[in-house]
Amino acid sequence: MLDKALKGSPRYWGWVVILLGLIGAGFGFYLYQFSEGLKITGMSRDVSWGFYIGQLTYFVGVAASGVMVVLPYYLHDYKAFGRITVLGEFLAVASIIMCGLFVMVDLGNLPRMLNIIIYPNPTSILFWDMIVLNVYMLLNLVIGWNVLSAEKKGMPYAGWVKVLVYISIPWAFSIHTVTAFLYAGLPGRHYWLTAIMAARFLSSAFCSGPALLILLCLIVRKFTRFDPGKEQIHTLGSIVTYAMILNVFFFALELFTAFYSQIPGHMHPIVYLFAGLEGHSRLVPWMWTAAFFAFVALLLLIIPATRRKIDVLAVACVCVVIATWIDKGLGLVIGGFVPNAFDRVFEYWPTFPEIMISVGVWATGFFVLTILYKVATSVKEEVAV
Repeated sequence: MLDKALKGSPRYWGWVVILLGLIGAGFGFYLYQFSEGLKITGMSRDVSWGFYIGQLTYFVGVAASGVMVVLPYYLHDYKAFGRITVLGEFLAVASIIMCGLFVMVDLGNLPRMLNIIIYPNPTSILFWDMIVLNVYMLLNLVIGWNVLSAEKKGMPYAGWVKVLVYISIPWAFSIHTVTAFLYAGLPGRHYWLTAIMAARFLSSAFCSGPALLILLCLIVRKFTRFDPGKEQIHTLGSIVTYAMILNVFFFALELFTAFYSQIPGHMHPIVYLFAGLEGHSRLVPWMWTAAFFAFVALLLLIIPATRRKIDVLAVACVCVVIATWIDKGLGLVIGGFVPNAFDRVFEYWPTFPEIMISVGVWATGFFVLTILYKVATSVKEEVAV
């Protein structure tokens, strides 16, 4: 079926060329980083995880959200999601590829990755994170490809595929739970030391991922002959609504715990993010921007009359993606390091090479997604004829 990705309109090929150009630019900056080391990034002794790991955290959530279309379709026999399940699974595949690449560029030296395999350490959360992410990627790729192949042939998919589906559902919850444990298990970082970190991760994943999937479905409907369906998009909109409410509620719980207890270690990171600390306030406008978009998203999503309008839903989904990306892609990681363990403030900001390498990784993920979506929509167009 991959041959279908080799046929497309000039607009399709133009998009592919743009992505390949961004990948090339990002790779060029990565070679520069490989030569000079991580000193070209904004990271330091005090902030050893930065923009790269923030993007890893965000896209693990996007990958985990694929379960929100798989679970209703396969477990609850919600037939409407049959049209978009493969789109959710392929989004998960592309997201995990980006996660792996962000880990690679964050390590600085690629051979270091082999240490996780050559010297496995079962007590390391990173070791388990590597396992759950790679297995989940393979599950989604195998399931999505075989279901799509069976649909192309006009026959039911093999029984063993259903077994993999059942395995993939709890596995989806595991990938973001294990990622949350990377943070929640560090006692020296008060901002992350919370029992509901995994719950916060899952709630943000189940709003940001489906929101991105809705936007992708709208793009697919606009530029191809395949229509994912209005009912499917509206149902995803309801999922985004409830998950976003939980996401904001869980963050409010963190605010209460930190400020009612008046424990400085818990308060200072939040104060730094939203008001600045000791004259350092680089992230303040970003966090208030996230809060603004979260408020707008909730306002548009909670009111059924606005949520039922596709154009308004699209705006709400954009707001959700922006709010959650800033919160998890910047605020969560950096907030855990500022102030440091000695209560001193050392700010971090990604450098231009760091951003360009990230652009290259994003372009790689969207290139993979474009190829997979081209195959999926071509097959579904053929079946519909």
